[in-house]
Amino acid sequence: MINENYIDRIRKDYQTERLKKDNSADNPFVQFKNWFHEALKAEFIEANAMNIATVSKAGEISSRMVLLKSFDEVGFVFFTNYDSNKSKDLQETKKAALNFWWDKLHRQVRISGIVEKVSRDESENYFDSRPRGSQFGAMASKQSQVLDTYEVLEKQYEDLEKKYGDKKLTCPDYWGGFRVIPNLFEFWQGQPNRLHDRLRYTKTSTDDWMIERLSP
Repeated sequence: MINENYIDRIRKDYQTERLKKDNSADNPFVQFKNWFHEALKAEFIEANAMNIATVSKAGEISSRMVLLKSFDEVGFVFFTNYDSNKSKDLQETKKAALNFWWDKLHRQVRISGIVEKVSRDESENYFDSRPRGSQFGAMASKQSQVLDTYEVLEKQYEDLEKKYGDKKLTCPDYWGGFRVIPNLFEFWQGQPNRLHDRLRYTKTSTDDWMIERLSP
């Protein structure tokens, strides 16, 4: 039986490799790539799961988990319904913060930056690569809108299956990708006695990256 009164006694003492400037990449995208490959090797259920925090024009903050689908030295890409609440936030303020948490490695990566839509070609190419069931799911769901019952959603899905049969599905205009273009990274490595390692990469006016150690 779980007793919530013991939450304050849950502790984990981390015993891991130190994170130092001299064993970290000068480029944060390279550092992320190195850590992401290690997360894949550690066989997380979904190593590409990330929390994305958004803010509305009115200043209301929201966060939720999404799946990273690609990244390069431009930014980090995920896909969603453009009519969803998070999409509305992103299109209003063009800002977002990402957070990756890899508990088995005692690592966290925080990323913040500006946001842009990916090209229509990129959205369509990714949509075409998805399993057919996921394609129907994206078409059936009016993401973030109130749903009377789950059966309504199932009926919308079944109607699409009947309508299209084996025909090729086209990416809906209301569905596509966003790219988060970072101006800040923070790499966090758990250490004993809560003396954690934190390295922050900040983009400078000359498009270089300044690395600073932060107190835990």
